[in-house]
Amino acid sequence: MTGKHIELFLVDGEPGGITTAEIAGWTGHVLTGPRKDIGEILRRPEAGRNGAYLLLGDDDEAIGGVTCYIGRTENFIHRFRDHKANKDYWDRVVLITAKDDAFNEGHWGYLEARLVEKATQAQRVGLMNTQIPQGRRLSEAQVSDMEAFIDHLQIILPVLGVNAIRQVRSRATDRPEKPVEASPVFRLAVPRTGVDASAQVNGDEFTLLAGSTVVAAWTGSGTTESTRRAYAALKARYDKLVADGSIVIEGGKGRVTRDIPFSSPSAAGAVASGRSCNGRRQWTWDGGTYGQWEERGLTDVQPDAEAASNVALIPPRKSGGTNLSGRIRGRSYTREEIETILTEMKGDH
Repeated sequence: MTGKHIELFLVDGEPGGITTAEIAGWTGHVLTGPRKDIGEILRRPEAGRNGAYLLLGDDDEAIGGVTCYIGRTENFIHRFRDHKANKDYWDRVVLITAKDDAFNEGHWGYLEARLVEKATQAQRVGLMNTQIPQGRRLSEAQVSDMEAFIDHLQIILPVLGVNAIRQVRSRATDRPEKPVEASPVFRLAVPRTGVDASAQVNGDEFTLLAGSTVVAAWTGSGTTESTRRAYAALKARYDKLVADGSIVIEGGKGRVTRDIPFSSPSAAGAVASGRSCNGRRQWTWDGGTYGQWEERGLTDVQPDAEAASNVALIPPRKSGGTNLSGRIRGRSYTREEIETILTEMKGDH
């Protein structure tokens, strides 16, 4: 996948306020903002268009701690008056429209159905839709256009902190077009408890893979107030995964039924092993630990002339003694050595 140029605009100049987002060359437009600013949102021109929308709210009992309703409308203003009166759970809204009203009602009906389908598959939010919308019949060319539109949404929504339809592509074979090195499959094994878990890096997430064997109960306990709070949060995450069927208990062990994304290898390892985990050390692969894989390639990095010229020089100590002036590739250099290096590099140019 090639790079993407995403343009974000903070309408009121405040992080977390009304924000618009676009991708260069894309026909779509996304507007998001908090419920407290709904009046200002509905006064914007986007609110008079047809399109799709997401209503999001924080809920500790929901999957991923977030509830989500997905819908479509020919006019956001009329639709949101109904939602404001009848739906209390949401505190953020995302409006999805097309520039120049490029799509008709059939396109948005198709998009609504596909977004609900993808959110159901992703299992990152508690979906509030009680009925599965039926997608409209489109021509082959129109379906292709909408699938390309959805591909862009899967990029731009996570940038805005909305992961409702974000898919876990955990196997290297799922993304053969990606030109960078794919993550290996890491393993965490605890023979004493029968834990045998697998995981893989997916973007900025560490994904516990379906089929992993994990503990049947979270047993970690802390000795200080801060660690007790941290352990309580991890236990709550584990219990929620059991409650929603992501982990099923069989024969005194837990079995992971779907790929589960985590923010770090330590969080994934803690849920898998039932206690605190140093993920950088305890997840391993054929080449070593996760930490070693994470730092791959660092030894091959060579400082160029510009980087070397920007090495920080530390003034000599007034009290005398050895004057360490900087570090290059892990080695300490004196001021005189650095000046010699810079002089030689200038001579080469």
